Amino acid sequence: MSPSTVSFLTALRAHPDATLHVVLPDNDVVPPHFHVTEVGRVQKDFVDCGGTRRSSTHCQLQLLVAGDTDHRLTAGKLAKIVALSAPVLGDDALPLVFEYEDCRTIAFPVRELHATAEQITVRLALPQTQCLAADACGLSAEEANAGCGCAPSETGTGCC
Repeated sequence: MSPSTVSFLTALRAHPDATLHVVLPDNDVVPPHFHVTEVGRVQKDFVDCGGTRRSSTHCQLQLLVAGDTDHRLTAGKLAKIVALSAPVLGDDALPLVFEYEDCRTIAFPVRELHATAEQITVRLALPQTQCLAADACGLSAEEANAGCGCAPSETGTGCC
């Protein structure tokens, strides 16, 4: 199960002096001087291709890397920022998404959270599309979740 706002805030509060380490899906690391510029509740209401009305909600933290390379955000400071967002986030244990720009702005779901007294590591996953009405579309479960998979393309560039 993916980490939620509740487990994230618990880890931040338990280790207030820990440094934050955000790992992208390709194992690159977000520079340690990042800022968290927004914490929000994002709700998407939509109709899938089978005509079913759906809704999804998550907590999104926007990261910004600026030129102030001496800046460091501790777990305790981030816990205070997230706590200030409580009126917007509500009491739900929302899935976590980190929005980050590195040539493209991408909202990465959080795959894993590991906390020690020294460091909190947040591992991000690639966002993936999925057909939610596979039966109506005549797709197998595998086809409905096909996505990119980041396999190398014929040109060798990879699709991700």
